[in-house]
Amino acid sequence: MHIILTHEQADFDALASLLGAYLLNETALPLLPRRLNRNVRAFITLYGMELPFVEPQDLPDGPVNFVTMVDTQSRISIKGMGPKTQLQVIDHHPLREGLPEDWMVTTEITGATATILVEALRERNGRLDPIHSTLLLLGIYEDTGSLTYTRTTSRDLRAAAFLLEQGASLRIANDFLNHPLSQAQQELYDRLRTDLEHFNIHGHTVVIACGDAREMEEELSSVAHKLRDLLDPDAFFMLVTTRGGVQLIARSTSDNIDVAAITAEFGGGGHERAAAGLIRDLDVESLCAKLVQMLPEYVHASITVSQIMSRDPQLLAPDTPVKEASQRMRRYGYEGFPVVQNGGVIGLLTRRAVDRAMAHKLNLSAASLMEAGEHTVKPDDSIEQLQHVMTEAGWGQIPVVDPDKGQIIGIVTRTDLLKTLTHQPRFPGRPNLTSRLESVLSAERLALLKAIASQAHEQCAALYIVGGFVRDLLLELPSLDFDFVVEGDAIVLAQALAQKFGGRVTSHSRFGTAKWHLNDQESGSVQYGMKLHKLKLDLECIDFVSARTEFYTHPTALPTVERGNIKLDLHRRDFTINTLALRLDGRHYGELQDYWGGLNDLRDRIVRVLHSLSFVDDPTRILRAARFEQRFKFSIESRTMDLLKEAIPLLDRLSGDRIRHELDHILVEATASQILSRLQELNLLTAIEPALVCDDWLITRLETLRTFQPEDCWNLVGYLNDHQRKRDLSYTLWFIRLSSEELQRVIDRLRIPTNLVNVISSANDLWRNREALASVSSSEVVAVLDAVPPLSRFGFFLASSDNKLREVIHMYITRWQYITPTINGHDLEERGVPPGPIYRKILSGLRAAWVDGDITSKEEETALLEELLHNRGSE
Repeated sequence: MHIILTHEQADFDALASLLGAYLLNETALPLLPRRLNRNVRAFITLYGMELPFVEPQDLPDGPVNFVTMVDTQSRISIKGMGPKTQLQVIDHHPLREGLPEDWMVTTEITGATATILVEALRERNGRLDPIHSTLLLLGIYEDTGSLTYTRTTSRDLRAAAFLLEQGASLRIANDFLNHPLSQAQQELYDRLRTDLEHFNIHGHTVVIACGDAREMEEELSSVAHKLRDLLDPDAFFMLVTTRGGVQLIARSTSDNIDVAAITAEFGGGGHERAAAGLIRDLDVESLCAKLVQMLPEYVHASITVSQIMSRDPQLLAPDTPVKEASQRMRRYGYEGFPVVQNGGVIGLLTRRAVDRAMAHKLNLSAASLMEAGEHTVKPDDSIEQLQHVMTEAGWGQIPVVDPDKGQIIGIVTRTDLLKTLTHQPRFPGRPNLTSRLESVLSAERLALLKAIASQAHEQCAALYIVGGFVRDLLLELPSLDFDFVVEGDAIVLAQALAQKFGGRVTSHSRFGTAKWHLNDQESGSVQYGMKLHKLKLDLECIDFVSARTEFYTHPTALPTVERGNIKLDLHRRDFTINTLALRLDGRHYGELQDYWGGLNDLRDRIVRVLHSLSFVDDPTRILRAARFEQRFKFSIESRTMDLLKEAIPLLDRLSGDRIRHELDHILVEATASQILSRLQELNLLTAIEPALVCDDWLITRLETLRTFQPEDCWNLVGYLNDHQRKRDLSYTLWFIRLSSEELQRVIDRLRIPTNLVNVISSANDLWRNREALASVSSSEVVAVLDAVPPLSRFGFFLASSDNKLREVIHMYITRWQYITPTINGHDLEERGVPPGPIYRKILSGLRAAWVDGDITSKEEETALLEELLHNRGSE
């Protein structure tokens, strides 16, 4: 007899693995353990009739020749097993040491054991029914946090996709992954919640809960899961006395805390993020004391030097002349450079020392001016260690040395450290903006906001509005655009909202982003105050983003994205004034989060980058700095201005698409002319392309465009909104005076789309032939203007200052374009004129005569037609 077994207190991965192993060998008996997690037992209660599982009491008598153990590497004994019983292990946990050599062990690096078995099923090309597919999907989802845990692999995603193709139900999976607690579990939850210990270890929050559950029969992991979600610590340990000993359950949300390694010290095991153990030789108090004592050894720094350092620093040789050091400091912007000899740090040369030497015209070397010392830190050092080294050395810049290679790989500055430490704002406390928020939103939008916040709270996910909305709210310039960041799974939140209120969700799992499309179907409703509002808004969709961090592999590159927290998410942004966040979930509703000094900079009306390499990482921020400065009438902070000017050469390395995207934003601003003037003043336009110039002529036209509303006769249709039309008109006015060669260079540099190229080029042709256009006949004007897009005509009209020419264009727009002959193609056909190009020639000639006033009546038109036909016959 072949039996398939799994561990006691089975979760969904264990149960799914039982099923997967059975489907691969249907002669085997998949035996249920005696204890199942509550949500697992509920699933079997509902769907057990469609599953092949055997209860322990129903196991037939007889010898067991072969045992397959899934999702466990601990020997399980049952009746019928003997010395000759062969054992097979299929598991995704790390291989345990000391397993018997005769065991057949298969361990794979996947997020769930079910993934290994699903891959085997897929290879066999077997079809799965929906319930089997759903259970296998539950196994993968539960052990990977719905594919969000860091241990999730691409194999898990492919397996989940295969199961969805086989008919797995996400609705059923969601129901059982979020199962409510039983009464006994709830009582234990309440007791533990009132008796928690919080620890701050190397910058991490660790929570330990101790209690007694000797009267409980149900599983404890659901209680631990709920407490972890409520408290949201970096690591959570639950120590509960049971009849069999002290049950230790550990959960981690940080890569810096490996709970599997910690529980292994007590004989337990699991993953870096989830582990457990049963300890029989210690009581709960002794175990807790021992755990607290050992945690500092296993909890690594929450933020290490490697996370805040700048890589590939500038290094000076001892004999570097002071003049060269000064030039490099101005170019790269650092306040101090390490002085290195034979690969080792021997001192630090500061900007202050260099400036003083230059002021006194001292021709000294770096060795003569440096502050001598060998102070360094390692990439894995904590912020506390960095602070200690800086304090002891008195250096504002500390080199970072690779401990294995002995090479200097980075530098970390006092500014980097200060930004990382808890920011102490000049405003006391953490402001709450609830009243201001609710005063600027309509009832419908507020209802929507509260519905999203409520759903996030139910899912124990921290929810934030970030960026421009918060900035503009504080500036009393309220915006209607919501940007939501979720500390958790943004895709799961968006899907829950769509399921509850309607609409549909599109998502990008690689970046943790989701878009909730509101107008796809009738939305549900949400209770707000005493009214019930339908979620019918002017919003077509709402974006949700999982909190993330990003880094740049080289200057001007697009960022590489990784999952992070709200603080790191905000740190990736361009300027401090855009790093403000408004938290919305639960008791935090309305709290302003300000980690990077944005509130102070708003008050001081300055635009400041977050770090010295900001413009190097993304030179488009150079253009954005000028845009925000002029929009808000702020000033670019002096150090930021220095960094901006040093980064100007990097604009040449930006793609045309990225530059044009920034220019698109600039040209629709109310202050577009001031922004372009500022770009001209800073020599930014010529750095992009020498033909780009902003002068008084352009400023005057852009100011006119800002207030000028075109009449319907201009026929400016086909644009989604006024902003899009204003953008294209602005480009047209900007480039209308360029020579053919200059225009082609600009088109190539900015990679202007074909439809806009047609508009600009047509207007440019009109401009270059404007003198001739003012002196030709009316019909020739019509022929020229008929052939160009309406926006080209309007741009040409705005560009021209010649009153005669403007009158000609206005006549075309208001009168000439509508003139058509009374005779048409049918009339020509009735006169026996064979169809062909002659039709266009005749009708164009008739129209031209009407436009020029050569004919003024139908009789004269008929006479002209006869003449044209006669001339045709005599040709």
